[in-house]
Formats: sequence, structure tokens, C-alpha cells
Amino acid sequence: MTSNEAVRADRRLSVRPASEVRRGHLPLGDPEGAADRIEVTSGWIERGGVPTFPITGEVHYSRLPRERWDEVLGHARAGGLTSVATYVLWQAHEPSPGDFRWDGNLDLRAFVKAAARHGLDVIVRMGPWAHGEARHGGFPDWLLALDVNPRTNDPAYLDLVRPLYAQIVAQLAGLSHAEGGPVIGAQMDNELYDQPEHLATLRRIAEEAGLDVPLWTATGWGGAEVPATLMPVYSAYADGFWEDTATDWPAFSAFHFRYSEVRDDLTVGADLREALDGIVLAPGRVALKDDSAVPFATCELGGGMHVAYHRRPLVTPRDVAALALAKIGSGSVWQGYYMYAGGTQRTGAAGTEHESHATGYPNDVPTLTYDFHAPIGEHGQIRDHHHLLRRQHLWLATDPAIAAMRATVGGGEDGDDLRWAVRADDARGYLFATTYQPDRAPLPAQPGVRFQVALEDGTVTVPRRPVDLPAGVSVAWPLRFPLAGGLALRSATAGIVTRVPLEDGRDLLVLAATDGVPVEIVLEGDVDVAGPVDVELDGGSTAATLTRAPGPETVVDVPGTRILVADPATADRLYVLDIEGAARPVLSECPVYALDGDLVLHSERPAAALAVLAPPGDGALWAHRTVATGGGVVPLGAPGAVVAPAPPRIVRGGPLDRLSAPTDFSGAARVPVAIPREALDGVDRVLLRVGWTGDVGRAVVNGRVIGDHFWHGRDWDIDLTPVRDEVAAGGLVLELLPWRAATGVWVDPSVRAVPDGITVRSLDVIRVARTRLTAGDRP
Repeated sequence: MTSNEAVRADRRLSVRPASEVRRGHLPLGDPEGAADRIEVTSGWIERGGVPTFPITGEVHYSRLPRERWDEVLGHARAGGLTSVATYVLWQAHEPSPGDFRWDGNLDLRAFVKAAARHGLDVIVRMGPWAHGEARHGGFPDWLLALDVNPRTNDPAYLDLVRPLYAQIVAQLAGLSHAEGGPVIGAQMDNELYDQPEHLATLRRIAEEAGLDVPLWTATGWGGAEVPATLMPVYSAYADGFWEDTATDWPAFSAFHFRYSEVRDDLTVGADLREALDGIVLAPGRVALKDDSAVPFATCELGGGMHVAYHRRPLVTPRDVAALALAKIGSGSVWQGYYMYAGGTQRTGAAGTEHESHATGYPNDVPTLTYDFHAPIGEHGQIRDHHHLLRRQHLWLATDPAIAAMRATVGGGEDGDDLRWAVRADDARGYLFATTYQPDRAPLPAQPGVRFQVALEDGTVTVPRRPVDLPAGVSVAWPLRFPLAGGLALRSATAGIVTRVPLEDGRDLLVLAATDGVPVEIVLEGDVDVAGPVDVELDGGSTAATLTRAPGPETVVDVPGTRILVADPATADRLYVLDIEGAARPVLSECPVYALDGDLVLHSERPAAALAVLAPPGDGALWAHRTVATGGGVVPLGAPGAVVAPAPPRIVRGGPLDRLSAPTDFSGAARVPVAIPREALDGVDRVLLRVGWTGDVGRAVVNGRVIGDHFWHGRDWDIDLTPVRDEVAAGGLVLELLPWRAATGVWVDPSVRAVPDGITVRSLDVIRVARTRLTAGDRP
């Protein structure tokens, strides 16, 4: 007996019995016989008669420059998304009554077509009320001046909604799923919790206008009353800017890092319910719903987090990835992220169209930036969680049958108790375990971890020998995963990333190891295994233990399958891209996506290493190439500490009397920044990255504010691309207000100990190069 075996007894898990799957009970999905039929069962969504696992990311076309749509959509598809969701902001499209605009980056039809070119479906969040921190929730100002009762079945209000919906549906003509197009769904309103009849009416209006889609949804959180004609979809955030400054760590956060079949979250939108309607839901209340009737679907898993003036959370990439994986273990069958790509708040005739105390909103948010620290940033920056999430998405694409696997969850709220879940059918599945929680309340390591999982036709013990599960990790280990030639991967202490066919008829199966966890691969039966492993027979199975570290060349061969055991860094660089009509694994140091069979790289480095899976017989697993890109970083130096002549006074406002963002910059510190012409030219995009501490900053070019920032611990990126000629001629000015701890703004404890005042520690020009590699250029 090992020391680990003496620490903890085996955890014996029994998978929840299968329940009857209901079909035809929901007014959703395509009719029988439809091409590429989408069907919604009580447990999952099917497409073409088989379970599918949709992965959706929120991308707001009207908050992105039109010329960057293709880039963002390309990266989204390369990140493993199957669809994008997008708000239709009424205020942008009908700035004055009857004056509808669909031009420029308001061209919804063009955006949907662009998504289709990248192989992405579209869910249109039609409003009329959207929010998304848009001014008045996206309502145009003129609407609020009318004698109507918005977000109800007031006939006068519905008379205004009908032409809006008619315009939206006209934009989508010929593009619906029923017509062979990419639009598979529509959401009615947003965060409307007490007007089910109105939500049902909105669907009827959209259908009367001609919209025919299989998926009709409404946000279900906050105890929302969702009519039977709409499918409730749910949210989960690691933190929230809408919390009060007295809330150091929201109570809801820990819940979302545990496995739970509870779908609702009563905290999202609670500030609006309290401020606008005076409704406070009792802590601990869980709305009772017929959850067994509809799939567990999400639309707002936090892809990051926005900031408000009074509260500025610091959600990390690992937070995002761990939360997403916890929802899969909990039974989610549709992963939807908000935001997946950040953007910039629009500016209209009345100024910037952001929410604020002036609009009656409880929270002041930045006037321009809506970066959200999303996987794809406001200016196209690719963040670490783009890579961490891609690993999950590739796995779900490899084995969408997970959607039809029932969830069994365990592990209590006690941090000393290992949290676990199983997604399984009668024959196979996945074991989930986690020791991850944000740094605000970390969980301990778990020594001596071993499970016995009882499936219908036998018990799988994983791992064979207990292992210590390090602190801060989440795993999903396969149980009886089918391999080529009738073999089965009985278990592995590494997660599945992807499986692709090789030209020699075998499969390449990619597993990702977890740092600190030895990799063990167990195959059912007596199987020939070759590679860097020690092999032993154990109770009718073949167990292989790695004798070399996981990495890009660590390959274990079994009949019909090559198993690449990647280390986490390699797994984060792995893409599966459509190259000349085939799915090809690609390892890339910089962000990459496929476009018409070519590879498109966006690099902040002068050169980038790239590798494509080599054809069989080449003698090497990967064909490598280093590509000169022209990207790079130009340091400008930094002034260090600067002084603001007259900091503004502290102001409170809004319906919850929270700290208000300063609007008076007359006493701000002014830092002029000169940038040489050669640093601005010759690349696709140019950012100014400001490393600083302070309170609020604005970037000004020729008297015009082009970017703003509430300091919260991360660097501030300013897009110079649209103004590079002006900047080359006259530079820009940073207007900075000082940090004052006494103001009471909440920031993360990891950055809270900054001194009062302003410090600019670095100014760097980030040159982002775009390189397109055709067939002759690739490795």
C-alpha cells in the first residue's frame, strides 16, 4: 500500500439512473423531415438526429469596426465556437422614429453572412430591450419620452416593436436555418423576469414578421418566469461589477466553481431589480421550475468581467476556464459566453451610448471601452482564456455525445471535501474533479485521490493507484472512451483534447496532461502498446505509464491510434483548422485562424513558430517553420510618477447611491506621448499599451477622446490604428486622474496596495502584424 492509499479511502460513485427523454413536448425545433433538422429534447439538442453540443460566444457587430469582423469571427471559429450571439441595439438602428439604419457596422445582414463564411451559426438577441451596458438598456432616447409602458403588452409599445422586428427580420431574409442559412435562434428581450406573456408575444410578433428559427430563447436567471414557448438559458459569472463596494467576494462566485444541477443565479441583474422595481429576492432562494422539461443551456458564462467605477473585478483566464468546465460537469449541454469578443460603446447624437447614473443605472461604467477582458479583446487582443477554452471546445466537438450523458454531482461546500462529478451514459463517460477556486478563496490540494465509478456494465477504477491532485486544477478524465478498431480507452489521467483522422487510416488522439499528475493510460484488453511507456497487464486491461514528460513529441502507439500526450503549454498552442478541406492539427506561438484554406496569423512578435501535422512517413510528427511577421514592441519609456493639479471631488449618484465616475478632467495630469512614424506604419494594427496606476484615464487625439480606462490592475490598450496619421503628426495626450484609497473604490486585493497618486511605469507601442500563409508558404 502506498502512502497515498493510506490517506483517503476510494470514493465510490454511482451514476444517476437514466430518465425518460421527452420529445415533441416543446414548441421548438424544426419539423420532422427538415434538412439538417434541429430538435430540442428535454435533455439535449439534436442536429441531424444525433446529439450536438453548441458553443456560442457573444460578439456585438455594432461595437466593432466592420473591417475587423472577419478577424474576430475567424479567431472565434478557431477558438472552437460553433455559433455567435449578438445584440441588436434598438438605439443604434432607429436613432429617430422611423429612421432605420443598417449601414456600416450596423449591417446585421452582412455580419450574419460573414459569420456563415467562417462556419458559424448565429443567434440574434432581438431585444427590444437588450442592456449589455448600453444606454437605457439599448432603448432609443425618443422611446422613453413617449407615453408607453415598455417591456409589457401595452398596445402602444407593441406598435413600436412591430416595425423594429419587421426590419430585423427583413435583414435576415434568406438566412434562417429553415432557408439553409446560419440563423438558428432568436432571444426575446433580456433579463425580463416577471412578464412571461410579453415574452410570448414577442415571439409571435417575430414569427408574424416572417422569422422561422428552431431555437427561441429567453434569459432564465433571477427566478424569471419564462413562457412555455421559449427555452430558458442561464448565466454564471466569477465576479460582478454590479455588486456593492462592501462585497469583497460575492456569495455567488463559489457556487459556480462547484458542480451543481441548479441552473439559476438570482444575483445577475439583481441590482436592476432592486433599483428599478424595488424587488429584493431572499438570499438562498432557488426558483422552482420544471427543469426536467428543457435542456440545461447557458448563454452568459462570464468570458471575463466588465468594470464599473465603484467596483472593478479582476477575473482571470483560469477563472473563466474553470467555471466553464464546472458547468460541463454540472450538466450543461450548451456553452454560451458573454462576452467572447469585447468592443467599444457606440457614440450617437446624444453622446456615448453607455449606461450610467445619468441614465438611471445603478453603476457608472466607462464611456467607451467594453473590453470585458474577453477571450478576444476590444482591439483584437487574444487572451489566455481563448486558448484554455479552445481545449474544452475541441473536446466537445470530438465527443458531442457528452450532451446526452446525464450528470451526477458530488462534493460538498466544505473546501476540504473534493468536488467531483460524472457525465455518463450506461456504458461510458467522464469523471470531473476540481480543486480550483479563485485566488480570493483558494481550495487545498487533495491527496490520495482515486475513484471507483460504477457504470451499467462494470466499475472503472481511476486512477489505478491514488494520485495527489494539486491545488488549483480542474480535470475531466475519460471513462471507456472508444478508439479505432473496437479498442477502448478504459481510463486516463489526462483530458481529451481532440481526435483527427490521419492519412494512413489511423487516428491521432490528443490528450492534455495536468501539471503535477502522472499520466496513466489504461486500455481494455491485452493491447500492444509502443512508445515511451512502462506497460503492465492489470485485471484484463493494459496499463501504460509515461516514462518521459508530456510534450509535443510524446506519442504512444496502439493499434489504429497514435496518442499524443501534450503538456499544458503544448495543448494551449494546439488548433484544429480547416486546411484545404481537411481538419489539420496546428501548433502556433501566435493566434491563428483558417480563411479559405489559408492560415492567417496575428503576431505581436517579429517572428512566430508554426507547425502543422506532418504526413505519415515523413519521419517526424510535425512539420515546422518560423515565419517572419514584422510585429514587435517599441518601448517609449515612461515618465514615472506624475501629478494631477486638481483631482475631482468624490460624487455619489444613481438609484443605489454608488460612487460616480468623474466627469471633470480639468485638473487631470496631462502626459503627452510622441510616437515615431515608423512605429505606426507597416503592420495591420497598432496599440499603445500603458502600464500605470491611478483612477481614471482618457486618451485624447486632437481634442477627441479615443479611449478610456478605469484602472483595475491590468494594462490599458489604446487602438491607434484609426488615428495613426494624426498621432504621427501630433502625438496624443493621456489625461489621468489619481488613485485615492479614501474614495472607496473596490479593486482586487492583489492590486489594492498601490500608493495614492499616478504612476506611469511603461509606454509601449504594440505592432500587430497580419500574415497570410497560402499552401506554398505553410510548413
